[in-house]
Amino acid sequence: MSAVPATYREAVGLALADEMEEDPDVFCLGEDIGAAGGVFKATVGLFERFGPKRVRDTPISEQAIVGAALGAALTGLRPVAELMFADFAGVAFDQIANQLAKYRYLSGGQAVVPVTIRMACGAGLGFGAQHSQSAENWFLNVPGLVVVVPATAGDAYGLLRSAIRDDNPVIVLEHKALYADKGEVEQGRTVPLGQAEVVREGEALTVVATQQMRLRSVAVADELAEEGVQVEVIDPRTVAPLDMPTIVASVRKTGRLVCVQESPAAGSWGATVIARVAELAFDDLDAPPALIAADDTPIPFAAPLEDRWMPTKERITGAIRRLASL
Repeated sequence: MSAVPATYREAVGLALADEMEEDPDVFCLGEDIGAAGGVFKATVGLFERFGPKRVRDTPISEQAIVGAALGAALTGLRPVAELMFADFAGVAFDQIANQLAKYRYLSGGQAVVPVTIRMACGAGLGFGAQHSQSAENWFLNVPGLVVVVPATAGDAYGLLRSAIRDDNPVIVLEHKALYADKGEVEQGRTVPLGQAEVVREGEALTVVATQQMRLRSVAVADELAEEGVQVEVIDPRTVAPLDMPTIVASVRKTGRLVCVQESPAAGSWGATVIARVAELAFDDLDAPPALIAADDTPIPFAAPLEDRWMPTKERITGAIRRLASL
């Protein structure tokens, strides 16, 4: 495998190109993904390389995109659908929750549904309340879906390739604020779905965080290390399924847990992690777990308010210091 420098955005396009090159059944569909290269420019060059039959521009209809992807999958293809903004998944929620997620089960395993749905998510860029949500929690109570949340260019590449190869429907949430982040991609490498990464090792406390919050948590951990507080940071990489064995093993080592997420607390993956840790490792906890979440309001458009809506480095640092002292 060769490592190449790439932005998060380029890693997505590279994963799509590599899968399409290896498997003629893989094709892409979505709004403006063809000649325009996608609204976030993640599909630049694919239309010219693979042609209009495998890189299909669609009408502005999320229901039509997901429905077409389901039908294509049932005929043996492996569609990769783009819904542009994760917020618009609500328009196609019946297709996703009642068709994609249940078709394999309802057919008694006779049919597989290898559909990948890519969506841009996340706040921090001033897109407003209807275009900035981290929608992963919407899908947590829908058995049958895999939900992927890559934080780095390498994971954006490796997780997307695994998603396309999976015979179950996979939601891939790409954070808008990370598209320009630079990293390295090992071409040919896949990242297993449902396997967390221990990003940084430590003994004082466990932090579980995804995407933009992973980056902030690592920055906080690096600063606290200078004070002698060694924080372990874990990125679940998928929130359905959650890699609880890795998280529980870390909590048993540190005795303390903080979950950091860019979404409100209710019904969230962070709340699920805390509940599962309380069930599986209660006796190993030396302090109450903490959930650092976004405010329970729509996402503000004004930049100063949006910045305060999300968990800040100061909030994360304060929570870690409080728990580490208990």
